[in-house]
Amino acid sequence: MRRAAKVDANHKKIVASLRKVGYSVLNTHQLKNAFDILVGHKGRNYAFEIKDGDKPPSARKLTEGEQKFYDTWNGQIDVIYTAEQAIEIIEGAKKN
Repeated sequence: MRRAAKVDANHKKIVASLRKVGYSVLNTHQLKNAFDILVGHKGRNYAFEIKDGDKPPSARKLTEGEQKFYDTWNGQIDVIYTAEQAIEIIEGAKKN
C-alpha cells in the first residue's frame, strides 16, 4: 500500500488563499516527482511547487526526482513559498 504524499505545512493555506481570490486550484502533489498544484486563471494554467519557507534552505531544495522533472519539463513551473508569490507570477504573466 502506497503512503500518502507529504505536503508542506503551508500547502493548505496557499491553496485556500488562491481559491479565495478566485483562482482554480488542482492539487497534484500526489503525482510522484512532479509539482504540487496547478492553478487556473482567465484561461491560463500555472504549475507551482510549494516549499515551506520556515524550513532551513537545505530542507527547501527540490528532491532528486523533482529536479529531474524540472530539468526535462518544457512548460512554465515555479517554486513558491506563499500565495502572494503565486499571485505575483500569475498577474505578471498577464502583462506579457
